[in-house]
Amino acid sequence: MRAAGDRLLHTPEQAAALLQVPASWLRKKAASGAVPSTRVGRHLRFSRQDLDDIIRVGARSPSPRK
Repeated sequence: MRAAGDRLLHTPEQAAALLQVPASWLRKKAASGAVPSTRVGRHLRFSRQDLDDIIRVGARSPSPRK
């Protein structure tokens, strides 16, 4: 069974604060389908899994030294 916190949805402002990015950037990326998000009616929301996926996709490996 999942904990209640696993189902919590964050507003764009809350999610942006957790990711330390502007809320406007997050909204634009969600609108274009570039980042995962959830729609509850007309309201844009982000699950913990959405945020984890955004972080994972944005992760970069270090470049090899020359």
